[in-house]
Amino acid sequence: MSESKGNSILNIVVGCGLLAVGLAVFAVRLIHEGAYAMPRGGNLVGGAGGLLVGFMLILRAVPRQLRWLGLASSPVILFLGLYATMAEVEEVVSIYATNPKGQPAELRLWIVDREDGMWVGMPGSKAVAHSLDGTPHQMLRRGETICVIPVLVQDRSTIRKVHALKVEKYAVARFSASIGLYPTEAKETTTALRLDACPST
Repeated sequence: MSESKGNSILNIVVGCGLLAVGLAVFAVRLIHEGAYAMPRGGNLVGGAGGLLVGFMLILRAVPRQLRWLGLASSPVILFLGLYATMAEVEEVVSIYATNPKGQPAELRLWIVDREDGMWVGMPGSKAVAHSLDGTPHQMLRRGETICVIPVLVQDRSTIRKVHALKVEKYAVARFSASIGLYPTEAKETTTALRLDACPST
């Protein structure tokens, strides 16, 4: 097999893989009922990048230098795409908040249910920066938008229990923890928020 033919086969294999992952980032939303948030940030890079670079590697009209650049960037794009897909296979909610600059921000979070309500976890600084403590916010869950009041909880025992429930519920959390990309126990900087329903008017 010639070197040129070998490179061509490699480009096609990697290109098809990236296309599949890129499509999966967007298609995973179809398995959830009702309205569902579109990918943003790194998730969008993984989805759109997979489609773009995948086509670059497959189409022969693309200059060889660009195909080599696409091949070199494929591990990063593949990782982002796979993580984005795996993270959205299970339940994810959107909390619509405001960032420190006063701009609208959509926070994508894993959520767990306990007898005392709905809970999410995140770095404490992020919760404070987005004013997630005692003020009403809109949350998209299971295709429905509801009003919730996040209550910032500082009790370390509760924070550890909420984090443990997330690891127990989400397969991607367990997989990521097994390769060192997600903590098995809550960090000192992690906080938990109980999402209380807004009072009916």
